[in-house]
Amino acid sequence: MAGSDESTGSGRRASRGDGTGRHAGSDGTRRPVKRSAAWAMRSAAGQLEELLGRTPESVSAIKPTEEGWEADVEVLELERVPETTSVIGTYHVTLSARGELVAYEQTRRYTRGQIDRRR
Repeated sequence: MAGSDESTGSGRRASRGDGTGRHAGSDGTRRPVKRSAAWAMRSAAGQLEELLGRTPESVSAIKPTEEGWEADVEVLELERVPETTSVIGTYHVTLSARGELVAYEQTRRYTRGQIDRRR
């Protein structure tokens, strides 16, 4: 069948890399795969959207931790006219090493047109 199935040649579908993969080390042990910041950003935004029911606007910060990843995700909370008065929420998201959302909290609310003062 021609089409969207990606085949490995063995009749099995190719892995899509969902963050739970493991690779054999040189000593034969299975080790977790180190994922990229881009992967963590997509994971944080996607899972937060599922929980809040709102589409994230952007990921404004991402950093690896010993336990996984932390990210700040900007979400449109209240759409207004003009757009510069719309309300945006910043959410701090914690992901496990496997990319599972383990915690989140809203850390800030502001209007889209607001500019932070330098500290």
